[in-house]
Amino acid sequence: MTLTPTQIAALLTPYLPAASPDLCTQLSTYLDLLLRWNARTNLTAIRSPEEIVRRHFGESLFAAQSLFTAQPLGPSLGASSTLLDFGSGAGFPGLPIQLLRPDLAVTLAESQNKKAAFLREAVRTLNLATEVWPSRVESMPAQRQFDVVTLRAVDRMEEALAAAAPRARHRLVLFTTEPPPLPEGFRTSADIDLSNSSAQHLLLCDRV
Repeated sequence: MTLTPTQIAALLTPYLPAASPDLCTQLSTYLDLLLRWNARTNLTAIRSPEEIVRRHFGESLFAAQSLFTAQPLGPSLGASSTLLDFGSGAGFPGLPIQLLRPDLAVTLAESQNKKAAFLREAVRTLNLATEVWPSRVESMPAQRQFDVVTLRAVDRMEEALAAAAPRARHRLVLFTTEPPPLPEGFRTSADIDLSNSSAQHLLLCDRV
């Protein structure tokens, strides 16, 4: 059973206090699609619609509010900035970020075929311009870079960071239980408490 936009707005209050009706309607559509696909292919181990909203939507939207405003970046990134969601899975945090910030050029990188197929269907259903890269990030053309690269629930975080760092023009954003060693040329500019989540830390790491 999916949730109404009003129910989603209430669940999101701790993460995004003023979620718009349009955003919650889109999230309701996204949730319905995710639940239907998850019934036949393993996109997320979380099955409860309420927990999907809290853990996946809420954490992603919470992070979205910090991506381009936390210092030292300040207002230098905004409209028309680019974001790569590394190992996007079922679209977190990239798709909720795109829904909140339609002005961003978001790319979802996911190498698992079934998950990439779901992402393409979600992008089509939600009528988004989001790019889906259905392969490993390492296979992207070497010159492709993004203002921000996000990593959430990725396997082997240190290896993923090594692959993500050359793609990040300005900032790496990590959801992690334990802050890992950062690639050369990056430093942590903010460590935001996510104590109510499985990630525990939201790290904003800037190129120096």
